[in-house]
Amino acid sequence: MNILRRGRLGNSVKNDVAKYTTSLDFDREIFEADILCDIAHVIMLMENNIISKEDAKKIIEGLKEIYKKGMENLNLDPSLDDIHMVIESELIKKLGEDVAGRMHTGRSRNDEVATDLRMALREKVLLILKMLINLEKDLLNMAKEHKETLMVGYTHLQHAQPTTFAHHLLSYVSAIERDILRLLDTYKRINISPLGSGAMATTGFDIDRERTKELLGFDGIIENSMDAVSARDFIAETMANLSILGTNLSKICEELILFSTYEFGIVEIANEYTSTSSIMPQKKNPDVAEIARAKLSTLNGNLISVLTILKALPNTYNRDLQEISPHLWKSVYTTIDTIKMIHGMLKTLKVNADRMRELANANYSTATELADTLVRECNIPFRTAHGIVGEVVRRAIEEKKDMIKVIYEVLEKYNLKIDEEKIKKALDPYENVKMRDVVGGPAPKEVERAIKSFKERINKYEKEVDEKIEKINKVKENLLSYEIE
Repeated sequence: MNILRRGRLGNSVKNDVAKYTTSLDFDREIFEADILCDIAHVIMLMENNIISKEDAKKIIEGLKEIYKKGMENLNLDPSLDDIHMVIESELIKKLGEDVAGRMHTGRSRNDEVATDLRMALREKVLLILKMLINLEKDLLNMAKEHKETLMVGYTHLQHAQPTTFAHHLLSYVSAIERDILRLLDTYKRINISPLGSGAMATTGFDIDRERTKELLGFDGIIENSMDAVSARDFIAETMANLSILGTNLSKICEELILFSTYEFGIVEIANEYTSTSSIMPQKKNPDVAEIARAKLSTLNGNLISVLTILKALPNTYNRDLQEISPHLWKSVYTTIDTIKMIHGMLKTLKVNADRMRELANANYSTATELADTLVRECNIPFRTAHGIVGEVVRRAIEEKKDMIKVIYEVLEKYNLKIDEEKIKKALDPYENVKMRDVVGGPAPKEVERAIKSFKERINKYEKEVDEKIEKINKVKENLLSYEIE
């Protein structure tokens, strides 16, 4: 029986209505958080002499038993609405309403669920951060191995300039670092406590919100009670961050798919992340990268759904907010699962250095450095040099010759002279790379510096994340082992 319906509403409830409105299908994500929230609230009530020590002891022991039993072994009757009522109903069965019914004193389901969501989400965000940090570490190790692995870079998916595979990998590291920073910053707005806000106007009981904040490991309190129970912008912000992360990860998947084709042939994805055709026995299809690319697109749809739900809600709590949770957890788990897949693909990637070098030496990718050399050696404007080299490339294509075979005729046309060794150096892809030792460039020496710099920052992020995880684990340990003498 739904204990909330005994009064004004009576006990009648239609099964189809109960099934339609229940949140129990996705409340498993906040089961542990709800138990911890209950224990902390009861400790605070006892310490403030709002409930007796004897009742608090029985309630806390009962909650621990329910926690050990697990959500799957509870009566998940849809008529009970949600996990909060399931736990309270189970506690009343164990202890009677005179004792268990005191647990909810000075609290509403509105501030309770808002607290639970923040507690559950902060752990998932920290897990994602740990996974991203480990991915970054492996990418940096791969980059260190390929500092001198020549490849061509692309713009508009056309040959652009020579670079190295390490430099390319560091572009992934750089983008994912911003994802880490976004999530770390969002964590500040997740880890603030709404508990004690009641339904929307706090309570007449002399509660201590600072104490429950401390017990639950929050870093601060949402001071306005109306905002505290209705705010879900921390969810929208997290999901927006996951969508941006998903976009960055999808780019990696796209390049793995392209670069592993016969036409590119510069990498090979490990067999365990591919499949073959049902009819064409020669095929090696990049199925995992393709599925990941598709799954990551659902993060955008989930975000838009949540923003649309939130868009026109009045203050304060509305039941519509319940429908945000499924979208949140879908995005969270899609992200976690996909990071694991992409990390595995990258870690086992086979690199075809010979093919990379072949492409770097083809298709005039050194033209920019040739123009720069003309600027330096002949003291002409870059725009003039650009036009001259463009003419060299055009003639080389038309006459089916290497650039070096036609450049001297073009230079003579413009009354320009330049040392042959300097032209050869300008047209050498590896020399091109070595010259680009500006911060962020592909020169092996600069890449080495960048790897060291990235590692120092990644270690700093890891320390911060580990401290947050340790704090949360300590909260769990303290609350689940709390004893009243």
